[in-house]
Amino acid sequence: MTAKLAYLLHVLFAVLWVGGMAFAILVLRPSLAALEPAQRLALLGGVHRRFFLVVWHAMPIVLLSGYFLLFGHYGGFRGAGWHVHLMHLTGLLMAAIYVAIFTGPWKQMRAALAAGDLKAAGEANEKLRQMVTLNLALGLLTVGVAAWGRLG
Repeated sequence: MTAKLAYLLHVLFAVLWVGGMAFAILVLRPSLAALEPAQRLALLGGVHRRFFLVVWHAMPIVLLSGYFLLFGHYGGFRGAGWHVHLMHLTGLLMAAIYVAIFTGPWKQMRAALAAGDLKAAGEANEKLRQMVTLNLALGLLTVGVAAWGRLG
């Protein structure tokens, strides 16, 4: 039962994280073109703040539940299939990229918005978007690996 709960948490919070990035890049960003730059950046500031709060909770749950499954269910790396090893790698890369986003472009964007510097906020947001896009690609790869490895 404990492994099932860990797996449920792992999948739910991974979906929340990757799905949130997909929504932001594929739906929200193109829709914001209708707004003026100041409105767009203000809205993005609020969206990013809320989403990063969600990820600060989702990321540790995904990592901890993954390690619980790795060591509790599979008996460690030796007992895990190739897909678990690859998910471990991509999950750590995604977490590192998220921390880099949060401490880099997001921090710069917040400071620029607070100072009213729309140009700097826009530049920081563009870096943020590029890094989130990279993380989304890694997240989709991870989901594909999980599905393929589970049934392959």
